[in-house]
Amino acid sequence: MAEETLLYEGKAKKVFATSDPGVVRVLYKDDATAFNGEKRGTIVGKGAINNQMSNLLFRYLEEHGVPTHFVEEVSERETLVRKVEIIPLEVVVRNLAAGSFSKRFGIEEGTVLERPLVEFYYKNDALGDPLVTDDHAFILHLATEKDLAELRRLALAVNHLLVQRFREAGLILVDFKLEFGRLPSGELVLADEISPDTCRLWDERTREKLDKDRFRRDLGGVEEAYQEVWARLKGGVAR
Repeated sequence: MAEETLLYEGKAKKVFATSDPGVVRVLYKDDATAFNGEKRGTIVGKGAINNQMSNLLFRYLEEHGVPTHFVEEVSERETLVRKVEIIPLEVVVRNLAAGSFSKRFGIEEGTVLERPLVEFYYKNDALGDPLVTDDHAFILHLATEKDLAELRRLALAVNHLLVQRFREAGLILVDFKLEFGRLPSGELVLADEISPDTCRLWDERTREKLDKDRFRRDLGGVEEAYQEVWARLKGGVAR
């Protein structure tokens, strides 16, 4: 496709304007970062996998009543999405203890939580994306109380659907990060992506890590893990 005006370039994507002011084109990159950009590298093929996987899952969620920004996949690395005003909160849903949660509370990684836990993090790289309470988010004018309730409702709905979808692929959805945006109408919709970059995914049988933790923790086999997840979601045989 011809290059339109670059509106934004982040750690994993470039966003371009299109002829439709309400639609933007997202190009997924192979660049990889961790620890708020302190660790950088490349995961070959990641952009294509994350783009196609996100679109598959966005379509699945849309079919089950969750509104998203997805419009159309235009190539293996590019997708048209509705232009939204991103809510400055990362919404994290946890089903098992892992990562910062395990470190913060001294809970063994892999411990199943009694119920899904929803956390909010202030999207601010300079501050290290700190964990915030509902009151923090309200007082800092990051979201209204109505917004927070809707974000929580949508995140739990997404979790319920994704747990089932990944289980069918022989995967455990340990935890994941979501971002939401607001349409001009005021409606909140799911945005950004759903991929091994944003989800912790473990093999259901062996609990082998098949996500970005392989990059974060120098476990090796990063590209192979992403390819494995994508193959399973497309209906490939789980190993």
